[in-house]
Amino acid sequence: MSNTYQIYLISDSTGETLDRIFLALKAQFKNFNYKTHQYSFTRTQNQITKILDITKKNKNSIILYTVVDNKLAKFLAEEANKLKIPCFGALGDLILSFSKLLNQEASHIPSGQHVLDEEYYNRIEAIQFTMNHDDGNSIGDIGKSDIILLGVSRTSKTPTSIYLANRGLRTSNIPLVNENSIPSLLRKNPKISCVVGLTSEPQRLLDIRKNRMNTLKETETIDYINLDKISIEVESAKKTFKKYNWPTIDVTRKSVEETAASVIKIYEISKENE
Repeated sequence: MSNTYQIYLISDSTGETLDRIFLALKAQFKNFNYKTHQYSFTRTQNQITKILDITKKNKNSIILYTVVDNKLAKFLAEEANKLKIPCFGALGDLILSFSKLLNQEASHIPSGQHVLDEEYYNRIEAIQFTMNHDDGNSIGDIGKSDIILLGVSRTSKTPTSIYLANRGLRTSNIPLVNENSIPSLLRKNPKISCVVGLTSEPQRLLDIRKNRMNTLKETETIDYINLDKISIEVESAKKTFKKYNWPTIDVTRKSVEETAASVIKIYEISKENE
């Protein structure tokens, strides 16, 4: 444990942004043992002093912070420097650079990204729409979707949909059993929305389905976990996607975030071509 780094994530807001930044950072290093300590809504010098009292007691302490108040950020950096604790601001240079580029002062208001503006309400609306259109529900108005995801069981349709909804995109997802399981409205008008097919390698689907059944103690038909049947499912889905000229994404080795990024790229291209 002596080589374990103590990572202190100090934020003046929820800490969500800083957490994502650290996730991206740590992914770049294979041999990195760490333990995180999160401090949200840190907005006073007294709070920072108490945190520093803790950090100085531990070896290998590192501080990452997102504090938009200049005076408070400077106080944190100077006090950490006195203790010889590495301290890095995740947004400071970016805010300064954009301020110069845009020729305007930054607001330096904590939680600025959570302001209740039109974009916020659009995102909430997208989340509600997506939840109502999960797993083939409410197909009567799928034409209102920004994105429609199709795929056989266990191709990450729901988590990808939720991720997209959090990006403000109204997303419907429809399980693909066979071509007849596609809503007639979509078959008659394949370009009613941005439709994306999700597929995966049969062996990977088999593993995921078995794991789900074991975890939830579900009982499914034997075909659900039959590799030959799954292979037929996947090939049939690919033929359907090709028939309707729907772009496809192989999610076998993709995280939900990576799949969503690919979907968004397809969506953006489709909007450009309208």
